[in-house]
Amino acid sequence: MNRLRDKTVLITGGGQGIGRAAAIAFARDGANIAICGRNSANLGAVASELRAAGAKVVAESCDVGDEGQVLEFIAAVLREFHAIDVLVNNAAVLGPTGPLVGVSAAGWSETMRANLTGPFLVTREVLRASMLKRARGVVINVSSGQGRRASAGWGPYAASKFGLEGMTQVWADETRAAAIRFYTLSPGATATAMRAAAAPGEDPKTIRQPSAVADAFVELALDVCGHPTGAILSLDSAGKIIRSPSSN
Repeated sequence: MNRLRDKTVLITGGGQGIGRAAAIAFARDGANIAICGRNSANLGAVASELRAAGAKVVAESCDVGDEGQVLEFIAAVLREFHAIDVLVNNAAVLGPTGPLVGVSAAGWSETMRANLTGPFLVTREVLRASMLKRARGVVINVSSGQGRRASAGWGPYAASKFGLEGMTQVWADETRAAAIRFYTLSPGATATAMRAAAAPGEDPKTIRQPSAVADAFVELALDVCGHPTGAILSLDSAGKIIRSPSSN
């Protein structure tokens, strides 16, 4: 399929898990791929895999919480591909778990830096450098059930995802005059390294695989489901994209 031929998709945290699966899915549909992350070896492996399949790829190490690195990475993507059509803010960390009373300021700050400041910096620059100039684009922010109904032990992570949900709503409202669509998608329990750390002992074969989440990203990019900008979305047990009752 080539439904995304000549389109460029930027995926943060593209070296493993959901990010890697998303890169493969978008490339399969003909897109140019830009991936970043903090593990150069993982990024290199994914880039080689994509290029072997015929995709054009930019892959660079980038800490999304570092403004300078974000600016450099997006500049490199635009030098190669000239525009960014789809952004998937996937990079995140689990952060410290356990009671909030025991969380250090450093642990709290690092979680917010990766999970909230990172998507802010990347989205802001993609909007400024490409999407607002062209008055079109799609931004998918990867959220979590913990960002909608939090539970004990998940404090910093849950707070960061609640913040991501709110920021997405602001972006959607501020860009309604342009043909830019913003979504948050909560994939549910998915077989990733982060999930394994959060739920040790869980059999990864019993939960959703990253490829199913990646397919949902492609659907949103293509506007197959017709969800409006700002929609708060989840995947149901069958992998279908559904709207939250609280979605605008």
